Amino acid sequence: MSLYDIPVNKIDGAPAKLGDYAGKVLLVVNVASKCGLTPQYEGLEKLYADRKGDGLEILGFPANDFRGQEPGTNEEIATFCSATYGVDFPLFQKIVVTGPEKHPLYQALTASRPQTDGGDSAMRTRLEGFGIQTGGPGEVLWNFEKFLIGRDGAVVARFSPDTTPDDPRLTAALDAALKAN
Repeated sequence: MSLYDIPVNKIDGAPAKLGDYAGKVLLVVNVASKCGLTPQYEGLEKLYADRKGDGLEILGFPANDFRGQEPGTNEEIATFCSATYGVDFPLFQKIVVTGPEKHPLYQALTASRPQTDGGDSAMRTRLEGFGIQTGGPGEVLWNFEKFLIGRDGAVVARFSPDTTPDDPRLTAALDAALKAN
């Protein structure tokens, strides 16, 4: 099964799959409303507004895996994202992104790209400094981890949660993916 075939649900409950975005470059992000990284919504929305016309889709997947930082219902999440950050990119229903109940999408993403590009040691060290146990190899580290999927549906990069949407490494990888056929 390809990434495009995995069923997901839009935040309003409508069935969808990544195949609905075939031919586009996708940035898949596990998001949360009550995280120190939540202000990344602003950068993600700016990136989306700037690059949507080039073929970029940002797909936000709320997850409550990390210290209960996404406790709301799907409706509450949608309202928060729209009212607080003007989010216009597609949001999906809350899913699990780590552990034994990990959603099939994240099973496929982490299997395809087990490590982040550039490493996650700084973020991992910060989390562990706060007494937070992090997952094992291949697991999503925290909210706002990013997977870049090329127009062909293959995962081409994975970025640590503290990689901001305007980070030169992310934008360079995004530019390359947008130029590829």
